Amino acid sequence: MSDSANDTSGNGGATSLDIVQVLKALPHRYPMLLVDRVQSLVRDEQIHAIKAVSFNEDFFQGHFPGAPIMPGVLQIEALAQAAGVLAVESLDLAGSGKLVYFMAIENAKFRSPVTPGVLLDLKAEFVQKRARVCKFAGEASVDGKVTCEVNFTAMIADAPDA
Repeated sequence: MSDSANDTSGNGGATSLDIVQVLKALPHRYPMLLVDRVQSLVRDEQIHAIKAVSFNEDFFQGHFPGAPIMPGVLQIEALAQAAGVLAVESLDLAGSGKLVYFMAIENAKFRSPVTPGVLLDLKAEFVQKRARVCKFAGEASVDGKVTCEVNFTAMIADAPDA
């Protein structure tokens, strides 16, 4: 990743986004918002986002009592949300009435459990970018240890009327 993580000058360097900016890019809200901040984003290329995994997450009540583990499908959802931010920023979709919808998951592999009290690193990159359909490769990790790998596809479409 680029060392210019706070560069917002528009010169092609990486940018970082705080939670307020993430909320502007994604329609998700509690309890489904799974991106807390963006460490670095390189438009048209890649994103590195963070999810602070807290014991207070709703899913830990039942997955699993006495041995809390973040569900793998939520790791994939977190990666998809990070990729959604990348797509919104790269395709200038903010305020356009368009949303990024999950279409397909391929080659998902779970390597290590995610437990409360960790920072989940979410890295996604474009594999293919078109106006209406984008493909991504994603990897989640904790302290450099891979927890999940996945390829997925998303569609850009009109948001439903509210």
